[in-house]
Amino acid sequence: MAHVRNKQVILRDYVSGFPKETDMSIVESTLTLKLPEASKPLTGLGVAKVLESGHPDYKKGDLIWGLTKLEEYSLVPSTQIQFKIEHTDVPLSYYTGILGMPGMTAYAGFFEVGSPKKGDKVFVSAASGAVGQLVGQFAKLTGCYVVGSAGTKEKVDLLKNKLGFDEAFNYKEEPDLNATLKRYFPEGIDIYFDNVGGKTLDAVLLNMRVHGRIPVCGMISQYNLAQPEGVTNLTNLIYKRVCMQGFVVSDFYHLYPKFLEFLLPHIREGKVVYVEDIAEGLENGPAAFVGLFSGRNVGKQVLLVARE
Repeated sequence: MAHVRNKQVILRDYVSGFPKETDMSIVESTLTLKLPEASKPLTGLGVAKVLESGHPDYKKGDLIWGLTKLEEYSLVPSTQIQFKIEHTDVPLSYYTGILGMPGMTAYAGFFEVGSPKKGDKVFVSAASGAVGQLVGQFAKLTGCYVVGSAGTKEKVDLLKNKLGFDEAFNYKEEPDLNATLKRYFPEGIDIYFDNVGGKTLDAVLLNMRVHGRIPVCGMISQYNLAQPEGVTNLTNLIYKRVCMQGFVVSDFYHLYPKFLEFLLPHIREGKVVYVEDIAEGLENGPAAFVGLFSGRNVGKQVLLVARE
């Protein structure tokens, strides 16, 4: 049994509803690698360097991305490693975002579930987030017209001026989402990439075109409600023959080599950009995590635990 000096972000208690910074704490002490359940640190997808390995596929010095923990050193089972990092001419943080799970989510949801074609009218909610910002850029690469919604003026400006969306709007300033969507999509929506659910989804259903597609990626507006909101316009799925499909990114990880082959040249040529909000140091982890639930971050929230 090995003992290590470690620093971790620990979840103090069970969290119901939105987490608070006080729900988490930074612990620094000598711990065994086999931790009791109650004191295990928060987990998340991250990038790590292999220091020691008993697995033939991973050697000292290899870089990997997969399920890691919010701590400076971790014992990571090989089953939690998604992929070895082979391309290091891009920022390593990209493997937590554009070249990691969020990038694969955007790629699979848009291309495999959304089945886009040139000229499609595309709407993306939570469009400045880790996934949404890529869906919009993939839509433009495909020759689509794309509109995104976000929650601040800063994010709306980002969508239009840096990420190449044709249009964008602040949903918090739109009291009638149905009218808003009719303004931006007078002929209707071919693809709605849903990240939020709720009232936005209900308004979109009124504005879908015949044979439209709705990849359902997430429903962030519903996760912390005691009583989820009802969706009242589902009959439009029938009248307009709309395909609404939920998906889980892990079902598409077999496409990861194809995904890299598609995306890496676009990144290197500057045709696809990625916006990250980087917090440095474990001490800033709780605040960064809680900020996700109020939209404080701009782009993909990354916690930089160590530079080496």
